[in-house]
Amino acid sequence: MAVVGALRSRLLSGSLHAHSNGLAFSQQTRLKRHFSSHKILVKLDEATGVAVMKIKNPPVNSLSLDFLTEFSISLEKLEMDRECRGLILTSASPKIFSAGLDITEMYGKSAEHYGEFWRAVQEMWLKLYGSNMVTGSSLAGGCLMALCCDYRIMADNPKYAIGLNENQLGFVAPFWVKDAMSSVVGNRVTEQALQLVPEEKVQGTAASVMAQWLTVPDHARQITKSMMHKQTTDKLVNNREADIKNFVSFVSRDSIQKSLQVYMERLRQRKQ
Repeated sequence: MAVVGALRSRLLSGSLHAHSNGLAFSQQTRLKRHFSSHKILVKLDEATGVAVMKIKNPPVNSLSLDFLTEFSISLEKLEMDRECRGLILTSASPKIFSAGLDITEMYGKSAEHYGEFWRAVQEMWLKLYGSNMVTGSSLAGGCLMALCCDYRIMADNPKYAIGLNENQLGFVAPFWVKDAMSSVVGNRVTEQALQLVPEEKVQGTAASVMAQWLTVPDHARQITKSMMHKQTTDKLVNNREADIKNFVSFVSRDSIQKSLQVYMERLRQRKQ
């Protein structure tokens, strides 16, 4: 799946499924620049202004605390880079984009850890949803990240699925996730919310869609996107501590911990 979107300040961001190798900052050529962390690989093409970010947190690219921290840092670097106008977000794995939030971060930990984890989730969402870059994503999972992007392209394959499954674990999605979902699905034509293409054409389609987005003057795109997202982002910024407190209180409940335990046991049984 591939998603195309725009960051708050200047960038367009998106996601696309692809392979990755790990990276170290390099300036071997002017047109291709790379930087990386343990879980993020970024390549910026200065000729087009488009960066490709590949996430690599095996086995299923779950959104762990460490990953979320590295992801937010990488987005911030791209936002500060004047050469970067758009971001295609993809996976280093050929089978999955992201399985979503790392359940192990929400089970059997302290209240302090739950709070730190949820703050990192908020930070990732604020940076991606509020970015001025055009953003896109390709995935078989990771719906939260896809909702933050401007466009989503997914391989037309029955093996792949996308959606919010929090209710199956007893969770209730926060207002900012609900608002993002409503703006994508409720207020747009369904075909525009998620484009399905043959698996071998996902990356090419994402690049083509990104090129179309970048024909829009940056200032017009940035201001329009900011206006559309401002109400939800401002609401979260003004209520971050209360949102974290609600999450910590909720996830600490015995019933929720039991539900997570049962779910994790089922996953272990599937692997056997």
